Amino acid sequence: MSSATQRLARLPAERFRGKPSGITSVCSAHPLVIEAALLQGRQRRADVLIEATCNQVNQDGGYTGMTPAAFRLFVEGIAAKVGFPLERLILGGDHLGPNPWKHLAAGEAMRKAGAMIDAYAAAGFTKLHLDTSMACAGDPAILPDTTIATRAAELAVVAEARMRRSGTPSPSYIIGTEVPVPGGAVEALDHLHVTTPQDLRATVEVHRTAFAELGLDEAFGRAIGVVVQPGVEFGNADVIGYATAPATALVAALAELPQFVFEAHSTDYQSQDGLRDLVSQGFAILKVGPWLTFALREALYGLSAIAGLLVPEKITVPLPAVMEALMLSAPGHWQTHYPGTAAEQRIHRHYSFSDRIRYYWPLPEAQAAVAELMEALEGVTIPRPLVSQFLAHLEPQVAAGEVAPEARALTIASITRVLDIYADAIATAKP
Repeated sequence: MSSATQRLARLPAERFRGKPSGITSVCSAHPLVIEAALLQGRQRRADVLIEATCNQVNQDGGYTGMTPAAFRLFVEGIAAKVGFPLERLILGGDHLGPNPWKHLAAGEAMRKAGAMIDAYAAAGFTKLHLDTSMACAGDPAILPDTTIATRAAELAVVAEARMRRSGTPSPSYIIGTEVPVPGGAVEALDHLHVTTPQDLRATVEVHRTAFAELGLDEAFGRAIGVVVQPGVEFGNADVIGYATAPATALVAALAELPQFVFEAHSTDYQSQDGLRDLVSQGFAILKVGPWLTFALREALYGLSAIAGLLVPEKITVPLPAVMEALMLSAPGHWQTHYPGTAAEQRIHRHYSFSDRIRYYWPLPEAQAAVAELMEALEGVTIPRPLVSQFLAHLEPQVAAGEVAPEARALTIASITRVLDIYADAIATAKP
């Protein structure tokens, strides 16, 4: 077990001793996002937690085309390129459960989920979020907590068996029954329910019982986090920021559970103060994903506009037009998430906080368009007025000499800017 994984497992003990600490969970498979995270970790001498979601990476390849073993090699290759020490790397699996196959009957969906978590355990992922909260075909719309916990324990059986056979490190588990939808809310953000202390206690106990019934007491002892709803969420154009008052009772109840910290999902687009308050109050694991690829898209679209002015002869088709064509030709990743008129949907496709465009970056046509853009701007020093016009959020850093006015540096800086908000929030958390 790496030193970073051991430090992750100690988060609850640190909190119980009155020393709030936390970690950003980078939920993305985009190579530039991962590179930015590892570069920041190297600079700050910090651990980096990178999580692959069940839809991105699974035994069938997910939408990235990568299995868990391939994802590990992919991340480790980037780490080698940027000089990030592997002993500071933690790999996690996010929303591991039947979600990719929920259109199937529960038995078949869970068999596929079992094969997936077996692949994650075999690849040595040491943080496993067990998420069986979604209904499968034939299930009631809202699953009883006992069903969720039983299915989670069944997946833990698979992971534990694989760990013993393969000699891979014992994983830390994340449990929960009130799990936000991956990638942001679809419905209007007007009825968020903050988890109650009673529901928190019930979640822990129902999982403890389910694990015990399958002989997994030792494995449950490695459960370090509970997913709860602290009152944060984001949608296509709205963000609900963290307010401490509604979560006061929930935070107080955590004192009764020294084994756990909270894992906060959907923290994208929160303020630094809000993130700091989350960590201070026990939300030690802050998950972020769409905000990072949103920042990536901001940079790439800004560079596309700049290239249209500086080197138009080198661009075949502007990047936004390429992405629009791809999203229209395969609308499955966005159509049910983006309501409204045709004009409103077009805005959402490119600029939504939910950032469903992230599903299209791995496509060969998108990769070719990004490569063409980067090649067109290779060696070009971008004038500050154009940085100010099209990448205004980075102009102060360029002016200060902290970021080179070059395409690749600006792209990484756009992502790092978000990561820095998280890192600074964690560093300033208060007991």
